[in-house]
Amino acid sequence: MNTLNVGDNAPMFTLQNQYDQAVSLQECLNSGPVLVYFYPKASTPGCTVQAQGLRDIKADLDGLNMTVLGISPDPVAKLLKFSDKQELNFHLLSDEDHAIADAFGVWGEKKFMGKVYDGIHRLSFVIGTDGKVSHFINKFKTKEHHQVLLDTVNG
Repeated sequence: MNTLNVGDNAPMFTLQNQYDQAVSLQECLNSGPVLVYFYPKASTPGCTVQAQGLRDIKADLDGLNMTVLGISPDPVAKLLKFSDKQELNFHLLSDEDHAIADAFGVWGEKKFMGKVYDGIHRLSFVIGTDGKVSHFINKFKTKEHHQVLLDTVNG
């Protein structure tokens, strides 16, 4: 894995959201910074807690003009079920072929219960309006991700 770091140019992309609408990173950057967070699988316990935390700090993120884009390899239909069930207030994007995960350097070997497989590593990037990574968040517990994000960007 060759993960992006602070100062790197973010790969520009357009992916389908949970409503099967195209969402472009470049267009989102026109309104302010963007949190691009990668998560392994919709509706799993850790991913649910992480998404709920971001949902619950919407007012704080709006104060920063920050758009949230959650990316996983799940199909659009699964993202819609997850979003509806958790009443999420941000875009979930489908990266089924993991091309964007590869471009950000978050797709790679993982180990779980003795099994080795390829998948998405739970990492987050704040992309500044200049298109560069301004913050890289890689050390957090899922239930604290939202607070780590706020602490990081409010410095």
